[in-house]
Amino acid sequence: MPGVTKDQIKAAKRITAMEFLRRHRPDQLEKDAARGEFHLKEHDSFKINERTSLWHWKSRDIGGRSALDYLIKVEGMDFMEAVRQLCGDLPDRYIPLPPVPKKEFSLPLPAENNRRVFAYLLKRGIDQKVIKACVQAGILYESAQYHNAVFVGKDDQGVPRYAFLRGTYTRGKPFKAEVSGSDKSYCFCLPPCGTSRRVAVYEAAIETLAHLTLEKTADKYRLSLGGIYAPVEGVESRVFKPPTALESFLAHHPEITEIEVCTNNDAPGRWAGAHMAKYYQGKYQVTVNLPSQEGMDFADLAKQQAVHHRTGQNR
Repeated sequence: MPGVTKDQIKAAKRITAMEFLRRHRPDQLEKDAARGEFHLKEHDSFKINERTSLWHWKSRDIGGRSALDYLIKVEGMDFMEAVRQLCGDLPDRYIPLPPVPKKEFSLPLPAENNRRVFAYLLKRGIDQKVIKACVQAGILYESAQYHNAVFVGKDDQGVPRYAFLRGTYTRGKPFKAEVSGSDKSYCFCLPPCGTSRRVAVYEAAIETLAHLTLEKTADKYRLSLGGIYAPVEGVESRVFKPPTALESFLAHHPEITEIEVCTNNDAPGRWAGAHMAKYYQGKYQVTVNLPSQEGMDFADLAKQQAVHHRTGQNR
């Protein structure tokens, strides 16, 4: 079979996965619960963002952006076969879809009060004082339209640059999503009381509140990483990349000398924690402080503590 040229490869790489799926697999695309995302009928753990075309197949822990990535990693084509398929329409019939303009970041409108957010977080075991402090600092509120908890990340000037939404309804699978246009360089962060040279890092925003509730001391920064990327358990193929949120935080806080890694106590969390410790060791004093129970995060422990407390009171 004939090979492929450099020009063909360049042309194939320009085609996004979303373009390809809309043109050639439209019957496979289904709207996902998360706004701006789709999944495949045959693989509901495959998610793709309609604006960025970034996709991730959670069950296999693979991802990409281009149609070439999709055909090779998902449909199992070899490289040259995928290039030839993508270039089959070029240059005569292929007309690229117009790029979707980048959406400007904008916070959801606030609700009249934060009643549902308070009720949800209290039920999750978060201390009322911690919730109030976050609301007063303008980094937590309830959205008007869907009554989500909105965790806000701000830059050095106090300007909101990032927001994470978490549904407050407890039935079914919880809604979780970043607000479009969010900049992960400014993820949700709880500041200390006074000065501190230590930052503790967590996978999600609610875990920062939970650990503060458990420790009862605001002696350090508590930074959400906005998620982690790790391989499927038993597979060591993924190359570690330092988290954008932490890299940006350290660049803006040169006084930091200590990093406390507080990822989840599961396979991905342990993998990410170990690799973070190895990456930053020598530059910083690094400690790994995972939840005491396997399979749990600090939000789980806070909720467990609250349940035990309520059970004890009812006896």
